[in-house]
Amino acid sequence: MISLFWKIQNAVRHIIMVSFKFFDNLMRDVNFLYIISKKTPQSISEASNIPKQRMQEQPGLQHEMKPQPLVHQQPTEEGRLTEYLASGKLKGKVALITGGDSGIGRSTGVLFAKEKAQGVAIVYLPREERDAKEAKEIIEKQGDTKVLLINKDVGYEKNAIEIVDEVVKKFERIDILVNNASEQHVCEKIENLEADQIERTFRSNIFGMFYLTKHCVKHMKEGSVIINLASVTAYAGNPSLLDYSSTKGAIVSFTRSLSLQLANRYIRVNAVAPGPIWTPLIKASFSPETMEKFGSGVPMQRPGQPSEVATCCVFLASKDSSYMTGQVLHPNGGKIVNG
Repeated sequence: MISLFWKIQNAVRHIIMVSFKFFDNLMRDVNFLYIISKKTPQSISEASNIPKQRMQEQPGLQHEMKPQPLVHQQPTEEGRLTEYLASGKLKGKVALITGGDSGIGRSTGVLFAKEKAQGVAIVYLPREERDAKEAKEIIEKQGDTKVLLINKDVGYEKNAIEIVDEVVKKFERIDILVNNASEQHVCEKIENLEADQIERTFRSNIFGMFYLTKHCVKHMKEGSVIINLASVTAYAGNPSLLDYSSTKGAIVSFTRSLSLQLANRYIRVNAVAPGPIWTPLIKASFSPETMEKFGSGVPMQRPGQPSEVATCCVFLASKDSSYMTGQVLHPNGGKIVNG
C-alpha cells in the first residue's frame, strides 16, 4: 500500500513538473512572439515613417520606439522587407558587444547568432534591463547561440576588467569585440557645454573603448577581430554634437592606430561610421520635431535601420574581410565623405 502511495506521489510530481515546463516554454514563446510582432514595420517605407513622439531620457529604450527599428529584416529593391539570409560565417565564434541590448548592438547580436556564433555577451546599463532581456530572447531563438548579459558601465576600467573576466569564464575566449556603446547630448552653444557632460560623453564613447580593448586583446588569438562604431559626424561634423563628434573622430584615429599595432598579431581592427540610423540614441537625443524629419537630409532620403549597419559588422567579423584592417565602412544613406 505504501509502495503504491509513493508511486502515485511520484507520478503526480512528474506531471506537475512537466506542466510547469510546458507552461514556461509556452510563455517564453508567447513573449517572443509579442516582442517580434509589436509594432514591427512591414516595409522600409513604414519603417522610415517616424511619427512625432516624446523624447526619452538617456539612454534611450528600444521597446518604447515607434516604429520599432528593424533588427533582422532587410529591405528589398521593391521596398519590401525580407529576412536576413545567413550562411554560417561565424560558426563557433564568441562575440562581446557593448550596448548590445538595443539598436545596432542588438541587431548585430541577432545577425551573429543567425551566422551560428557560439556565444554573444551583451553589456548594458541598469535602465536598459528590459531591452537586454528582449535582445537575449530574440538572439536565443535564432539557434544554439548562448547569451551572457552583463550589467555594467564600460566607461570605467574596473568594470572593463570584470566584463572581460565574466566573458572568458563563461566562454573561455573572445573572438570578436564590437565596441558599440555610446551616448550623445545636444548642445547648441559651446558656452553651454558643461564639463560633466564632456567627461561623461568621452568616458562612455572612447575611454570605455580603450579599457575594454586593452583587456580583451589578452584573450584574443590570431584571426580575432575588433569592430569600433564611429559615426558620420567624425567626417561631416555636427554643430550641436561637439563632444559626441569629437569622440567619434577619436574612434577613427584609434581604429587606424590600433590596426597598425595589432597587425603583426593577426588581429584585424576596423570601424563602421553610420549615418542617420533609427536607434534609441536618437529618441533620447532630439526633439519630436527633429525626429519627424530624421534621415531626410541624406541622398536616400530616409533613416537607416540597425539591421543595415549590422550587416557591415557581420562582414568585418567574418573571413569575407580577411584583407581589411584599419578601414572604415560608411552605411550613411549616400553622404559622400573623405577618409
